[in-house]
Amino acid sequence: MIEIIRSSEHYHNEEDWLSTYWHFSFAHYQNPDKMNFGPLRVFNDDIIQPETGFDLHPHRDMEIVTYVIDGELEHRDNQGNHGIIQPGEIQSMTAGSGILQSEYNHSKEKLLRLLQMCIFANKRGLDPSWEQRRFDRAARLNRLLPVIVPENIKNGQALHIHQDAAIYVSSLTPGSRVEHKLAKDRKANVFVIEGKVKLNDNNSIETRDATKVENENRLSIQADGRPAELILLDLLEKYAVNNN
Repeated sequence: MIEIIRSSEHYHNEEDWLSTYWHFSFAHYQNPDKMNFGPLRVFNDDIIQPETGFDLHPHRDMEIVTYVIDGELEHRDNQGNHGIIQPGEIQSMTAGSGILQSEYNHSKEKLLRLLQMCIFANKRGLDPSWEQRRFDRAARLNRLLPVIVPENIKNGQALHIHQDAAIYVSSLTPGSRVEHKLAKDRKANVFVIEGKVKLNDNNSIETRDATKVENENRLSIQADGRPAELILLDLLEKYAVNNN
């Protein structure tokens, strides 16, 4: 089953410094029908004006993944971490027992667009941690590039999180196709960052559309007529949190 959520169906909040699309209930937007998808709790698509951003704010017991699409994101936290995240870079942060972070568009003129995803950690009270890595477009060209994998998976390139979830990014040229197998008891979330694609040959989605994929054993994704950028999350159908 493939459920399509059109861009117009996402909650959209517009402020003088921020334009944001929220896929799930978050902050002041409360919707009991949109609480999570498996362990995926937050999926936000943000455009931040120059010289503005989010002041220090708390997180806890979440694996937070940030993917910068355009512009540059400056990160600071109360653990002493500081970094500039550029387009194509992934940041992975374990909030664990508690962390305060700020996110800022330090450019004087360029907009910043980023995706931020919060995934429930598989254990509470972990030590907070932070890392980032750059992935060139060539590495994701016409393939699904794993950028986030579970902590027990050996992958020298991808970043790791404390949950049985994986995230892939892809840049497709017109007409190109990628395939992804879904194991039993797995589901997927596919989001089109830019462009237009067909899922399993008959489901057409385009910029800012998302899909919830369940009870499918494979996904075929083809760029439809023009280049496309997308992100795919492979998730547990059911998950548990270890309180010990």
